[in-house]
Amino acid sequence: MRLVAEPYIKKQSTKKIMSTWILLLVVIAVVGAMVPNGNRRKGSAKAKGRAGENSVILMKKLFLDSKIYIDINDVTLQTPTGTTQIDHIIVSKFGIFVVETKNMSGWIFGSPSQSNWTQSLPGGKKFRFQNPLHQNYKHTKTLETFLGIDHDFIHSVVMFVGETKFKTPMPANVMDSGFISYIKSKTNILFSDYEVERMVLAIRNGMMPKSEQTRREHVESLNAKHHRNIH
Repeated sequence: MRLVAEPYIKKQSTKKIMSTWILLLVVIAVVGAMVPNGNRRKGSAKAKGRAGENSVILMKKLFLDSKIYIDINDVTLQTPTGTTQIDHIIVSKFGIFVVETKNMSGWIFGSPSQSNWTQSLPGGKKFRFQNPLHQNYKHTKTLETFLGIDHDFIHSVVMFVGETKFKTPMPANVMDSGFISYIKSKTNILFSDYEVERMVLAIRNGMMPKSEQTRREHVESLNAKHHRNIH
């Protein structure tokens, strides 16, 4: 009886695993398709922004070994001039990956040196947004100071989530797909297991609570920085 039952159980287990994978991949595809098409209601844009973030989180959980890559999301840290908010931090022995996600659609124009990039939508609508490489550089510098590590050990990654097409050449760390492969391409060991554990603990203990109060403080910090920059 056992000899008959074992193949059946293994078959059912395999089916269950395959079903789970298919379901998760469908969720990723659906969530990834929920991108803003221009200036819609603020609430809708926020919801789609969260959907994009969640799709990235799902991909990390699916394709990165959690024993090697420790994932910390939505990290807000205090800085001398206010606060900074980091979408995703992935700590590993291969370095720290700081991932900035952009949930956008349309054509994207920009270069590493430009202060602002351009999003072009059907119908001729164009919108400028801050160069995400510059934005993420501030994040990596904050983390460098916070952890007291060499900046060369921090990898900046910019991931566009949505139906985007780059119309200008982009560096290897700016992508609209394949960010998992990019992370896995870094194979030089930079930290010991003990150092990884210590850094993860430092970030989790040092980050501000994930709360509405933290969000408000960060928005106020951004507004204050903008006010200083134009005066």
